[in-house]
Amino acid sequence: MASARMGRDHRPLSEINVTPFVDVMLVLLIIFMVTAPMLQQGLDVDLPETTTQPLRMQDEPLILTVDKEGKYHLASIEVPFEDLGTKLTAIFEATPDKEIFLRADQAAPYGVVVKAMAVARASGARSLGIVTEPE
Repeated sequence: MASARMGRDHRPLSEINVTPFVDVMLVLLIIFMVTAPMLQQGLDVDLPETTTQPLRMQDEPLILTVDKEGKYHLASIEVPFEDLGTKLTAIFEATPDKEIFLRADQAAPYGVVVKAMAVARASGARSLGIVTEPE
């Protein structure tokens, strides 16, 4: 009779063990925290330093990048100089604000940067901003 009583006291547990779930969530949180800063996209250029305050931008701006070899990039896509004007004109026709930001490597040839500014103005840019790195 004693053995029959012991069998009645052991009921199956219907509780969910959340410890493995919490462990997995903490690992995913750590992975996200480590990889989130690496998700920044763009080209690596060495920007000149100034003492100006950073600009506050509402939407995703149009950025024209000139790297140190003098190549032009729109939204991380290399664009030949011959096609730059037509692409910018098409973009400005589709956007109401018509503003562009120029990111130029400080080792980029001066003439290449000036040509980029001239093409942007000729394509219909009303506002041309130059991106710099704060000191």
